[in-house]
Amino acid sequence: MRSFDKILFATDFSESSDHAFEYALTMAKQFDSQLTILHVINEPVDLRGFYVPHISFENLEKEIEEGAEKMMGKFCASRLSGFTNYQCAIVTGVPWEEILKRAESDHSSCIVMGTQGRSGIDHLLFGSTAERVVRKALCPVVTVRLA
Repeated sequence: MRSFDKILFATDFSESSDHAFEYALTMAKQFDSQLTILHVINEPVDLRGFYVPHISFENLEKEIEEGAEKMMGKFCASRLSGFTNYQCAIVTGVPWEEILKRAESDHSSCIVMGTQGRSGIDHLLFGSTAERVVRKALCPVVTVRLA
């Protein structure tokens, strides 16, 4: 069996992700793995040409990045006490694509992520990041559904 020396955990800071993190951390501890915690800032919708009052897109993107950094800091401070073999990353892009890119570039042994549990028309229209990652990943993917 392959070793799980590098685990990539993808989070959107939702309750589902928080639940899945417990699995990622348990695996990282059990296998003495390096844990990478990745948050992808979804590419903003391009609104050029539309009138949107009092918003500077550069400022909006900066605020979103700063907010993500604060959330990542809080997330790590509250959940990683005593565990030091980790790194954090925040990137901007299409979540499933960025998760796969990071897994490949890091040579991740495994990806762990939560599922939102969308169904019906919502799933049909928006798809599923977890589903796309599972279908296209070159390494095993552990998906954890919020019970």
